[in-house]
Formats: sequence, C-alpha cells, structure tokens
Amino acid sequence: MANPITVLLVDDHAVVRAGYRLLLSGSAGIGDVLEADSGEAAYSQYLALRPDIVVMDLSLPGNSGLAAIRRIVSRDPEAMILVFSMHDEPVYVTRALEAGARGYITKSSEPDMLIEAVYRVFRGELFIEPEMARRIDPDSPGAKEVSPLARLSAREFEVFSLLAKGRTTHEAAQVLCLSIKTVANYNTLIKAKLKVKTSAELTRLAYRYGVLGQEAGNRDRETGVGEQDG
Repeated sequence: MANPITVLLVDDHAVVRAGYRLLLSGSAGIGDVLEADSGEAAYSQYLALRPDIVVMDLSLPGNSGLAAIRRIVSRDPEAMILVFSMHDEPVYVTRALEAGARGYITKSSEPDMLIEAVYRVFRGELFIEPEMARRIDPDSPGAKEVSPLARLSAREFEVFSLLAKGRTTHEAAQVLCLSIKTVANYNTLIKAKLKVKTSAELTRLAYRYGVLGQEAGNRDRETGVGEQDG
C-alpha cells in the first residue's frame, strides 16, 4: 500500500489494546495505531486525528460502541469502522451495520482475520466474519431463528441493553442524553414489542440472546432471573 493505514483501536481494557496494537502495528501496510478507551474518546480522537479506520469494541463505559459509531458516521458518512467484539449474536451485527459500521468480527476469531478485515474494510468492502455472515443470512443452511430483539429499532435496542444491565430509567437517560420521560416511553414500547411485563423478563431475554455476558448470567441464575419458566 502506498500510504500506511492509520488505525484507531477502541477498547476499554488497556491490556487488550496493548496486545492488538502489537498485532496491528506489526502487519504490513499498517502504520500508526492510536488508542481510545471509551466511545466519547473515540469520537473526539476521530474528529481530531481522522484515522483511516476505526476498530471498535461495543462494550464500552458510558456511551456504547453503537452510539459511538452513530456519532462518528453522523459527522463523517465515509468513516470506515470495523466492529471487533466479544458479542457473537446476529442481532449485534445487524445493529452495528445499521449504525454505520463497515465490518464485524468477533474476538474469538483468529488474529489473521482481524488483519484481513482491516485491509478489506479499508479497501471499501463490507466484511463480516464468515460464520457470523452465515448466521444472519436467513437463506443459508442452518441459519438461526431470528431473535425477537430484531423487532427493536436501533435506539430501542440501546435503551433495552442499558435497562437489561440494571441501569435505572434516570441513568439510561443520562447515558443516552435523553429525557427520563422519553426513556420511560421507550421502556413501555420495548416491553410491548418483546411481549414482556417486567424488568426481570427483559434481563432474561438479554441473557438468552447474548446481550449480557456469562458473568451476568451467573448472577441471574443465583437470583432466579435467568431460569427457564416452569
């Protein structure tokens, strides 16, 4: 490549960033690897430094990676953003692409796939980890049943994620820069769309479809939230 690719690596764990920065910076064609530890920092650094590509985690403190993607794309529709996340549920791929991401791979993928994804997204291609692409293609053999979370809009999904993780309506409103009344209205609409009545049922759905991690699932089982009905 004529000019080295500048990468902004966004992850809230310093050790994780250090490992992937070493991998990226040691790859042919990749130059400076910048770092950010939150969605807010990613947005600020993107505007200030204009990296060629952003490698974005989704689980970030404060605003989520999805919110950061939307903010960046709103300022630069040509932004090249590759999601690199622990979440392997198809609903996350769909939401990331809706927000404006150009690619999606999971942290369980082989290291070489990250490098390939960076190259291909930089060239203007849409790149989704092959296994994930198979799972979100309804016409592919063995594709999973569509998650009920697919019924939610992008904003509804963000509100759902925060409430399912135990945030109060007030806290969710602060994170998303919305009024408490607006979040409360979203909460009512989300429950209606998902056909649930309680916050515990929201949390159960979030765990079942991969929005909450294993640690949260263990806590749910201890309190009975994550148990199957019956």
